[in-house]
Amino acid sequence: MTSQRGVSRRPLLGALAALAAPATRASAQAYPSRPVRIIIGYPPGGSNDVTARIIQPKLQELLGQPVIIENRPGANATLGADYVVRSDPDGYTLFLASSSPLVIAPFTSAHVPYDTGRDFAAIATVAQTPSVLAVGPATQARNLPEFLALARRQPVNIASSGAGGLAHLAIEILRREVSQNITHVPYRGGGPAATDTISGNVHGVIVDLAGIQGLIRDGKLRPLAVMSDERSALMPDVPTFTESGVPGVVAVNWVAVLAPKRTPQPLLDRLHDVITQVAGSAETRERFAMVGLEPKTLPSTAAAQAFINSELARWSEVARVTGVKADD
Repeated sequence: MTSQRGVSRRPLLGALAALAAPATRASAQAYPSRPVRIIIGYPPGGSNDVTARIIQPKLQELLGQPVIIENRPGANATLGADYVVRSDPDGYTLFLASSSPLVIAPFTSAHVPYDTGRDFAAIATVAQTPSVLAVGPATQARNLPEFLALARRQPVNIASSGAGGLAHLAIEILRREVSQNITHVPYRGGGPAATDTISGNVHGVIVDLAGIQGLIRDGKLRPLAVMSDERSALMPDVPTFTESGVPGVVAVNWVAVLAPKRTPQPLLDRLHDVITQVAGSAETRERFAMVGLEPKTLPSTAAAQAFINSELARWSEVARVTGVKADD
């Protein structure tokens, strides 16, 4: 009886699939037919918000519909993330976010109501900015080896924008690799952390290049090394940690666009192609450079998903080994 039922259902299922495929393609061709919202988990003016507003005009032009930037700040962007997860998977509510709420907060915070790998579908990566170790005028180190020599001789404080984030994890990696004399000093934001570094209240700061590019340009902060695999095109004279003798210390903040899981693949592909075209354009590259960002594009939604999955695996292990927790 079971076998006969299984055999009889196969042609029906095949017919349903055949009917669904053209409907999905037609839906993708008609998409979008109304405004598309991009949710930002931070207030206006932050790097995520700035990134979205740089790509917004061209996205609207290519999609043929308004693209609305909607800020839903709170709980280190996890409130905005949860809002998107609970939205209809129809391609009209997207999430633009950096690495923190996607691949770090799930392992350092006790109150993240979503699972990035289970609840989101990756569309495209957009931009990246490396973490930078910088010092103020009161710290005499001119390069990373000199700074680490100082840390081996005496206690050294390194500031970050807060507990449980990318910079905190980077500092803990550095402490494990180099010297237990390094102490993390969390601030409420990168601005106060940089200010106290300039004034000499802490020896150094680790923060995104996007957050301190202006202070570096004005000579108030001195970059010692970038935490990326290669030198940043925005600071080609600043070496990487690996070049400076400390391999394995890599902390790059990136920005990606995602949709709720179960969003139809043709819609994801359409969005990927448009977002990647905009992010990779010469005009966008120039505007990104002004705010300390570099384009980061990948060839497909599958590549974007694989990248995010690899970041989830990496930072979950770093969080486990270091025991870093956010101030929930």
